[in-house]
Amino acid sequence: MAYTAQELITRSLYLSGIVSRGLQVPTGEQIQDGLQILNGLLNFKQVETDLVPFYSYIALDCTPDTEFYDLPYVSAIETCTFNLETVRFAMQGTTRRQYYGSARVDDISSLPFNWNFERNLTGGTLALYFKPQSDYTLKMMVQLFLANVELDTDLTDISRSVPYVFINDANQGYSTSYLEYLRYALAEYLCSEYGVIFNPQSQQILKQMKRTLMYVSPPDLIMSKASVLNSSRLGGMTWAQVNIGKGFTP
Repeated sequence: MAYTAQELITRSLYLSGIVSRGLQVPTGEQIQDGLQILNGLLNFKQVETDLVPFYSYIALDCTPDTEFYDLPYVSAIETCTFNLETVRFAMQGTTRRQYYGSARVDDISSLPFNWNFERNLTGGTLALYFKPQSDYTLKMMVQLFLANVELDTDLTDISRSVPYVFINDANQGYSTSYLEYLRYALAEYLCSEYGVIFNPQSQQILKQMKRTLMYVSPPDLIMSKASVLNSSRLGGMTWAQVNIGKGFTP
């Protein structure tokens, strides 16, 4: 069953107390205000990513000798691997300082064992080292932005025009439980916009929802030990691997 943005805005207006349920009908101006505030709320989740518990498994084909790739709507990358036919190889994420500030040879095309991801205005930029020597298939577990909506947008089924393929999640809509959180969050935003005090009981429910969402898909904080005998700045790559093995590690 479709759940449109207009329905979410209307229910949030009732929850906020700005419009009396059963006595009033939201005006066109209130609905338009609600749409603008809803998109503002969704855009802020690009920063408040700990309250976005959705991850998607995507695939992207590399372009030979190309280091940088634009990933629209992607806010974070949890894991990144590449495939040689049916064999999947692990890649190591590196920090901004490690990737862009360390000494290296720039014109090598080989197996891309190191990656870095940085946010930009529309999503993020993925950088690979070494530059891929072939059209390897990258497989990534990513966190996506919440897309802007229109009044007639079905929030349970949102499509995005992106340069990659969703492997395990064709429907990028929001679950009914997350829509319930958005209803309470939008009602709080509307109260702030109209200068109305948000119902304390509803405020407590919203706090409980936020607390629960933070533990739905918590970040993986498992520690990875590094040897003190390895001084490489790019994930264990040595000059022997660069010149002899071309970055290949069995």
